[in-house]
Amino acid sequence: PSLASRLESYTGLLLLTVLFISPLLFMLTTSFKTNFEAAQPTWIPKDPTTEGYDFVFNAAQTPVLRWFLNSLLAAAGQALLILVTASMAAYALARMEFPGRRLLNGLIIATIFIPPIVLLIPNYVIVAELGWLDSLTAVIVPGAAGAFGVFFLRQFFVSLPTELEEAARLDGANRFQIFYKVILPLSKPALATLALLSFLTNWNDFLWPLYVLFSPERLTLQPGLSTLQSAFATDYATIMVGGVIASVPVLILFVVAQRFIIEGVSRSGLKG
Repeated sequence: PSLASRLESYTGLLLLTVLFISPLLFMLTTSFKTNFEAAQPTWIPKDPTTEGYDFVFNAAQTPVLRWFLNSLLAAAGQALLILVTASMAAYALARMEFPGRRLLNGLIIATIFIPPIVLLIPNYVIVAELGWLDSLTAVIVPGAAGAFGVFFLRQFFVSLPTELEEAARLDGANRFQIFYKVILPLSKPALATLALLSFLTNWNDFLWPLYVLFSPERLTLQPGLSTLQSAFATDYATIMVGGVIASVPVLILFVVAQRFIIEGVSRSGLKG
């Protein structure tokens, strides 16, 4: 490409970068403002302060570190369970022949189009009957069998060459050994992508934890941070502090796993 074409591309990418990063930068700078100054549309604080951070981390009524740990355990636990259930189901649908396989695959994909809010009451009743209310189990288990993970991994497994499995079968490997020692190691990009997407879905979930968690010390980060906003006043600086804290794990995970995300999405047939 010519110099002018490259300059146009770089300019466009720079503008997109500024567009996407500017809200994060504004949130970060606002977290160091006073509550009065936070209500003003300014980027750089005139008198930087850590009052918001001091309040969030030291106030007894806002155990943010506990909420952070609860969210971390819930998101990581659900991501792990989704990898286990989705990988086994996806491999069966991609490689094993059994009656009704196509029908079952179609039904699983169809459930993706069901709004999650429709399942709120049934899931709540099931969790209540199992005695899981007000525990992290209620936040981890119900979403651990999502249809998207099955569909995503199946698309990736289908793209893998069958010759590798046939060679392993000739060497005496059974179905589980082929799945565990051949398919899964080749599927690291897809597994990493699904793990990250599952982690983010649980990490950002607000409505479901709000219904099943009651004790302040057992809240996850998203419903916990909502308590920073009172009915009569809004402490914008403190809310921005909570937003910064909630964004840190997401940004770290994306930076670490971005290579796997690009490869996993490109090979699973979910290109934009």
